[in-house]
Amino acid sequence: MIDIFTDEYFMKEALKEAQNAFEKNEVPVGCVIVFNNRIIARSHNLTECLNDVTAHAEMQAITAAANTLGGKYLIDCKAYITLEPCGMCASALNWAQVSEVIYGASDEKKGYHSINPQMLHPKTLVKKDIMEKECSEIIKLFFQQKRKRKEHK
Repeated sequence: MIDIFTDEYFMKEALKEAQNAFEKNEVPVGCVIVFNNRIIARSHNLTECLNDVTAHAEMQAITAAANTLGGKYLIDCKAYITLEPCGMCASALNWAQVSEVIYGASDEKKGYHSINPQMLHPKTLVKKDIMEKECSEIIKLFFQQKRKRKEHK
């Protein structure tokens, strides 16, 4: 039997969320949280819509997943994120005790690795570069378009 629930399958779902953010003129980052091969939460950046600097995709998804499970810990859950979590989100993922973090594109400037590679819970498994090309492209396109709009003003 073929397992359709691969890392790529769930990263594609996170990319759908990133596309939703893109369409709202939000930095296109998406996140899905998975428990037992089932998506229990999905979100994207909402910092502009909510006028809230903490409304990152991961933060929104952590809250939704905790509500779905009825508890604050996300043990045995996997977070699929299109961009490496920032320090704030890595800390939140740590506190939530997410079992696995899988991300697409690295963030050399604001990713948690540039601050402290040990920010995640010590038991959290990390996989990176899953669909890295697709995850990077949507971010690059967003900022290219943003720069073009500024140039034309």
